[in-house]
Amino acid sequence: MNAALRCVLLALVALLGAGCGSLLGPPYQPSPAPQPVHSAPAPGSSTVTPPLTTTPQTQPPPLAPAPPPPQPPSRQYRLGAAASALVGQASQQAAAGNPDLAQATLERALRIEPDNPLLWTLLGEAHESAGQYALAGSMGRKALQLATGDARAQAGAWRLIGDSLRAQGRNSQANEAYSRADALAAQ
Repeated sequence: MNAALRCVLLALVALLGAGCGSLLGPPYQPSPAPQPVHSAPAPGSSTVTPPLTTTPQTQPPPLAPAPPPPQPPSRQYRLGAAASALVGQASQQAAAGNPDLAQATLERALRIEPDNPLLWTLLGEAHESAGQYALAGSMGRKALQLATGDARAQAGAWRLIGDSLRAQGRNSQANEAYSRADALAAQ
């Protein structure tokens, strides 16, 4: 190739290279990081500009104090409809002079509501009226065991225990049982 032609081609390549660069725009340069803006303090003021912080660190909220332990719920035992009907029937039987039949009827009521301390107390009273004082006392202790949370039912159970102890001649223990019954009844 001829030297003149080679010069023309090189000049053309140089012009195209320069022209292509202007078509693409200036070469990429990253933009500088933004600078914090500080306002100038007013003349005569002595304010201190707080340092810039990045993302504020969030602290977890403080833990709430633990709730107090739950108190045992206050209960008040009642008889259901079926047990109540049987208690009424047993009362009539006892009044008619049939204590054994009254006890059997109360035991039927206990099969319906075995955890009801009122029924155990009533059965204990039926045994007491039949002269079965030791059995009446054990029915009172069973009623006391079941009467948790019901001061009225507990007081009735302690009275039954006191009555059975007094009938057995154990007066000091009976007086203690009566004291407990009175304290519970006052609540």
